[in-house]
Amino acid sequence: MSECPTVAILQGGISGEREVSLRSAEAVRNALADRFSLQMITVKEAALPEELNNFRGVVFSVLHGTFGEDGGMQKLLQEAGIPFVGSEAHASSLCMDKTASKERVVGVGVPVAPGWCFPFDHPPTWEEVVAKLGDQAVLKPNTEGSSLGLSFPTDAESWCQGVGQLPAGRALVERFIPGRELSVGILEGKALGIVEIVPDSGQYDYVSKYTTGKTEYRVPAPLPDGTSSQIRTWAEDAFRELGCRDYARVDFRLSPSDEAVFLEINTLPGFTELSLFPRSAQVCGWSFADLLERLVESCWERTF
Repeated sequence: MSECPTVAILQGGISGEREVSLRSAEAVRNALADRFSLQMITVKEAALPEELNNFRGVVFSVLHGTFGEDGGMQKLLQEAGIPFVGSEAHASSLCMDKTASKERVVGVGVPVAPGWCFPFDHPPTWEEVVAKLGDQAVLKPNTEGSSLGLSFPTDAESWCQGVGQLPAGRALVERFIPGRELSVGILEGKALGIVEIVPDSGQYDYVSKYTTGKTEYRVPAPLPDGTSSQIRTWAEDAFRELGCRDYARVDFRLSPSDEAVFLEINTLPGFTELSLFPRSAQVCGWSFADLLERLVESCWERTF
């Protein structure tokens, strides 16, 4: 690297994941404090921060959700010619759309859970869901993260309750796949270790994700070699097909018969003390600080 860049860490944001972003930013700051000159920038509106005017360095965004990982901030950074870690605007927008990204990965042979997308204010009836998907379903916003608005309806009452909690926009209903929750990080196109997620409640919801002690993480996930290899290959295929850059996290569900299905890909995964991407990288020998430094240096080197 020709010189040590300044790293601008974007935190906060305007989505329901603001608090998660602030926790991620604190962890990133602590890890990089003795390696780079840092500038902490709190984003409070859907606009390019004034602090980035005439900025020379690397932006490391930990903005989650709307205007964080949906391509909004990425588009503004690209237009301003400011280098940033992570996927560009088009890929970010595509991956944020769970339905669109599933349609793309199916085309390269990655299996997905059956389901469909609908406007939040025109939901199907529970009877229609059962007829197509069975009597256990997963309901979630089509373009939110951190399990916001996630529910697992099993009857008409819980279906109506879940629908009533959806934010405005489009929603996704999928067949519930019993079994194990798995996540694998991707670094520069290569799959890292697979992490198994075992929430105490049986459901990996917002509370399970961000409350210490609510979830057990098996790192690496105990899997047959063939299953592990296949999941890692599918994760790399999804990353490549969706046009991602630098890093991402890909989530799967594994049935009791060891049949995996793609759930979603996250181009801006969390960096909190409980986050999955750093755990996945740790399986392959990456310390948290070394992983972050690699991402910053790769961005700097491709730009200058």
